[in-house]
Amino acid sequence: MKKIILIIGILIIAVGLAIFGLRFLSGDEDSWLCQNGEWVKHGNPSSPVPVEGCDKIISNFDDCAAAGYPIMETYPSQCVTPSGERFIENIGNELEKMDLIRINNPRPNQIIRSPIVIEGEARGNWFFEASFPIVILDTNGKILGRAIAQAQDEWMTTDFVPFKAILAFESPAISSGVLILEKDNPSGLPENDDQLSVPVKFEAFAKSIVVKAYFNNSKMDPEASCNKVFSVDRIVFKTSAVARAALEELLKGPTAEEKAKGFFTSINSGVKIEKLTVENGVAKVEFNEQLEFQVGGSCRVSAIRWQIIETLRQFPAVKDVVISINGRTEDILQP
Repeated sequence: MKKIILIIGILIIAVGLAIFGLRFLSGDEDSWLCQNGEWVKHGNPSSPVPVEGCDKIISNFDDCAAAGYPIMETYPSQCVTPSGERFIENIGNELEKMDLIRINNPRPNQIIRSPIVIEGEARGNWFFEASFPIVILDTNGKILGRAIAQAQDEWMTTDFVPFKAILAFESPAISSGVLILEKDNPSGLPENDDQLSVPVKFEAFAKSIVVKAYFNNSKMDPEASCNKVFSVDRIVFKTSAVARAALEELLKGPTAEEKAKGFFTSINSGVKIEKLTVENGVAKVEFNEQLEFQVGGSCRVSAIRWQIIETLRQFPAVKDVVISINGRTEDILQP
């Protein structure tokens, strides 16, 4: 009896190993091996991923992004290695404090230089005598500068009150730091302490990349065919949110030099990006209402759409684009 059980056990193990071996050899297009510093498909070892450094230790989002792996522009952004590891961008404790304090500038991981204008809004009880302290540190904990945020409206309320501060800081010795917006606590009691932490990057250490913005052009398209757009190169600081950076360049409109070459934009001035996510090949971008303010005519509507679509589709991760305003997608940019 024991001999039979032993034989059955051996057979089960053998079958399991055989199945594992077949899957390992055949693999699928989402299965990868690290060979000679490159990611290689199990089933197609002759087609390495054009990214080096898979043998490097990746322990956080910045390492993953620096290695060149795809970025999912959710919020916070996520970086995914070919082996399936997922790293989430550090945005401090912004999401946890959204009902108490919100920052508009700088945004988490924004590249900054001194002096920096800090703006946002906070509940009235975050202030004391219409102000609260701000401090900036490098990631080693060294204090680089301090400032006082001032309420820009009546602060004796529990509603949100806009604030503003100008913070000058000394030259950092490392590439990143953190901005701390402290709740003013005149009582000194620990239970009344609170703070918003915003990670930042310093301009002195920032690298540049080239993105494209797409505009109409009266010289390249004299017949004004509406849906033809043409690219210009823009240099921006390297960022994980590269699609947003490209859109921001688009919304700035053409430069004087570009205008002289026939480039023009069909997009209103004052348009802002409220939200942008890129996931599963679909870029979903939400704008403020200025995008369709007094916009009429099918030609202009088409031009606006194609400027946005082509600016986003320059990135391999984007196959389709969905444009929305205040959550609306169906009736956006109708002629």
